[in-house]
Amino acid sequence: MTPARGSLALIARAAGGRVLAAALALCVATAARAQSSVLVPEPQSEAAEVAKLMRSGQEAKALERAETVIRAQPRNLQVRFMRAVMLGDLDRRDEAIAEYEKLTQEYPELPEPYNNLAVLLAAQGKLTQAEALLQHALVAQPDYATAYENLGDVHLARAVDAYERAARHDAGNAALKAKLDATRALLAKLRPSR
Repeated sequence: MTPARGSLALIARAAGGRVLAAALALCVATAARAQSSVLVPEPQSEAAEVAKLMRSGQEAKALERAETVIRAQPRNLQVRFMRAVMLGDLDRRDEAIAEYEKLTQEYPELPEPYNNLAVLLAAQGKLTQAEALLQHALVAQPDYATAYENLGDVHLARAVDAYERAARHDAGNAALKAKLDATRALLAKLRPSR
């Protein structure tokens, strides 16, 4: 999944790149809307500063800058979202989850916080909650490919769980074992590619 994942641990790490891309896209879109026709260069936005630090691998400085901005501008959506991404990437998942939950409550029309929260919860094995959050993301944006992809990962993880339960009750079933092995192999193959 894209953001944070466990048997979906694969889900969590893969998400990092896509989450960063989503955060940067959100910044670029906002900056593009804010551009004026005046030829005077605009000062770099706080979100752009944080994004630049993130891109350059200076996570600690980016997080510090984000927190400074948020203290001054608690409603700065872009920086709050990027901060949540960084917290997840730094394995401060409880803090990331709390921020994504706040973002889904304050901005229910945005799909990205639902998606990223779903990835973190899926990594904890909370597949039912993750699926519900991904459905919210798809209601907010019906063409959100990343949410569909993550929903597929959740379904795949649920399939592994179901096949494992079935195998405990019918250990001699060769067809079931083949399905379980194939599903596990597919899930394992997806993890490194993200």
